Parts: sequence; C-alpha cells; structure tokens
Amino acid sequence: MNLSAPLRGLFVPVVTPFTATGSLALDALKKLAHDALVDGAAGLVALGTTGESASLTDEEKQRVVAICSTACREHGATLIVGTGTNDTRSSVEQVQVLEARGEADAVLVPTPYFTRPGEDGVVAHFAEISARSSLPVVVYNIPYRTGQALSATALRRLASLPNVVGVKQAVGGVDADTMDLLSDLPDGFSVLCGDDMAASPMLAAGAHGGITASSNLRTREFAELVEAWDNGDIVRARTLGNELTRLAAPLFAEPNPTVLKGVLHSLGRIPTADVRLPLLPASEVSVQRALTHCTETALLAG
Repeated sequence: MNLSAPLRGLFVPVVTPFTATGSLALDALKKLAHDALVDGAAGLVALGTTGESASLTDEEKQRVVAICSTACREHGATLIVGTGTNDTRSSVEQVQVLEARGEADAVLVPTPYFTRPGEDGVVAHFAEISARSSLPVVVYNIPYRTGQALSATALRRLASLPNVVGVKQAVGGVDADTMDLLSDLPDGFSVLCGDDMAASPMLAAGAHGGITASSNLRTREFAELVEAWDNGDIVRARTLGNELTRLAAPLFAEPNPTVLKGVLHSLGRIPTADVRLPLLPASEVSVQRALTHCTETALLAG
C-alpha cells in the first residue's frame, strides 16, 4: 500500500478513453496513467466523475482499476478508487470488493446523493463503511451534485471515524465551512481541493493537495502548484495559479469531461472524444477555446 498520511499532492482523476467502436481504449488509458505519474502526480483517481464511472460496466470498471493500479505500483504512487452509492449496504459491499482485490490504496466515496439523509445520516453512513473495511476512505463532499451540504463540524465528526483519512472538498469555491475546517484540521486528516478553479486559493489556505480534472492536461504544472504553495514560494504559486485557472475555466463550459476529452483527442492523446449517454460530446467551439488556453498555458510553463 502506497498511502501516506496525510494524503498530500496532486491526484489526477484520469478520463476513461473509448475507441471508435465504443469499447475501452486500454492502451490510451495506460499511457495517460503513466504520463501523469511521470509528470509529478502523487497518485491517480480511477472511476471518478471525470472517468465516467456511472456509465461503465462492472467488467470495464475492473479493467480500469487494474490498469491504474499497475501504473501506480510501477511508480510507487497512490491509487484512489471512486465507489459508493446513496445506499449504505451496497456502498459497504463495493468497498469490500475493492479491498479484497487489493488494488486500491484508498476509496473516494460520495456523501449519499439524492436521499439527502442529513448530517447525522451521512456520519452514520461513513461510520458503517469504516467499520466494515480497513481501506482508507476519502469523503467526496460535492453538494451541488449530491444535494447534501456538510458543515465543518460534520467533516470533523467524519474525520474522527476509523479509516476516514480525508475529504475531496468540491463546494464550488472556498466557502466559510472550508475555511473553518482548514483553520483547525484534525490530525492526519487531508483536505484535497476538488474544484479546479479554486485549487490555488485552497492550497494557499492550507489544503494538502487536489483532485483536479484539468490536471489530465497540465499535470506537471498542477503538481508544481501544490509544491510551490507547500514550500511557501508565493510568487511562483500565484503565477501558476493564475495560468491554471485560465486553463480550467473553459474546460467546464460544458459538462465534465466532455470538453476535456475533446481537447485530449485534439492533442492526439486519446483515440476519440466520445462520451457515453446521457453525456453528449462537447461543441467544437468549446473544444477549440479550451485548446487555445491549453496551448497558451503550455507556452507560459515552458
């Protein structure tokens, strides 16, 4: 197991590339995974939202995890695997399956979506998961998708549970609860930014790293951003933060990861820009706008 405590650094949520016939583009996925780790990522996130996990079959999910796990083992990196539903029993079962396979170093589990069980229900949900598996758990706090917000108090309660090691904080910015949490962090509990455009200010405020879709493109610069804030290199961190924010904004002009996959395809890194329904491919206008920002960012970084 390659999990450090607390989790720190950049974790790239890899896209799931498809072939022209709709199957997994395994060779492209292998290269994306290895490239990210060579370029400085501390680890990968497989089966996240960016990886379109909701539209993959169980067999496809196993193949994605196996490829990402192999890459992480070769590079001595950490693999976080997205899993979990709004049902506690099935969430426990999914985590236990991943634990039995021995490929994941940690799991990324969303707060129960749609059900909106309240903060006490969320804590009970994660308490059951942590009691039934020894895999480290990262809470995925993304209220605009789940309909369930978590206060700093609730996050600290979650941090007190066995095996709950961090949170992917994706609340749409840097809000009062995020600042409250960062001002008094529980020991060994990591805060990873999940909003690409808020990555730099969250790192400046004390976050340990990030899980950012945009880092599929500019991995080296995002990893350097984390390092710069960690080392107190404020001038470099601000410069990188501004550049990467300009890159991230157009990538989210349409539902993630549609624009991102369009750019990766344009750059020749994946064989198609295809996504699975209900997602639709991004418009050419959005892809070209994002591609222009990606190219400009690369020139600035160089």
